[in-house]
Amino acid sequence: MKRTPRMEQLEDLLRQDPDDPFLRYGLALEYASVGDDDTCARMLLELIARPAGPPYIPAYLQAGQVLIRLERYEEAREVLRQGIEAAQAAGDPHAAGEMQGFLDSIT
Repeated sequence: MKRTPRMEQLEDLLRQDPDDPFLRYGLALEYASVGDDDTCARMLLELIARPAGPPYIPAYLQAGQVLIRLERYEEAREVLRQGIEAAQAAGDPHAAGEMQGFLDSIT
C-alpha cells in the first residue's frame, strides 16, 4: 500500500489527540484515496462505533459508500440506517436525506 505524506501527518496529529473524530475521518478517507478501501472501511466503522462523544455523522455515508465498493451490501445498508437515525437525532435533516437517497439507490 502506498503511504502518503498526509497519512503520516494525520497519524502524527492523532498521536497527540487520539479522540479527534475529524482526524480519524480524514485518515480513513486518505486510505480510500490510495485505493485501500478495506482499511478505510475498518477505520470508519471504528469511528462510528467509538463510545466517546457524539456520533460523527459524515462517517456513516462514507462508510456506506466504501462498503458498497467492497460489495458488502447488507452491512452498507445497516450502516446507512444507523446513520439516518443518528443524523435525525442530531437535528441534521440534510445528512439524513443524503443517506436515505443513497440507501434507496442500493435497495
